[in-house]
Amino acid sequence: MSAVGNLVPARFLTIIAHLVIVITIFWSRENNVRACLPLDFTQEQYDDEDRKLVVALAVTLGLFAIELAGFFSGVSMFNCSQGLLSLAVHCSASVSLSFFVFEKWECWTYWVIFAICSVLPAFVEILLFIAVFGLKKKPL
Repeated sequence: MSAVGNLVPARFLTIIAHLVIVITIFWSRENNVRACLPLDFTQEQYDDEDRKLVVALAVTLGLFAIELAGFFSGVSMFNCSQGLLSLAVHCSASVSLSFFVFEKWECWTYWVIFAICSVLPAFVEILLFIAVFGLKKKPL
């Protein structure tokens, strides 16, 4: 089996692992929202932080849709560069978000993880979509 053949299942599994952790955070975000607040917080502060986290998680799920659409359509499934990038950032995101949940990190750290590990591979996926469907180029 070639290196690309081994990369495809590893990439899929890391994307799914990242997705599962994001869904888990979505369902049990109360503890993480409380970690973002001072000890004596108001309901308004709680609702504000909860809303910010829900928006971040919802946008993350949207970016997953983009990336999985490119992966399953074949646009980037066998692209080594995108495969390695996606594998690295989703693996990093899975580990980081596990710490985010268990160590109850503050909410601003989610935005850092989001920018590096969700936006970057989705942006590259969009560029590949444009190259393949817009410019009618073969995927690399």
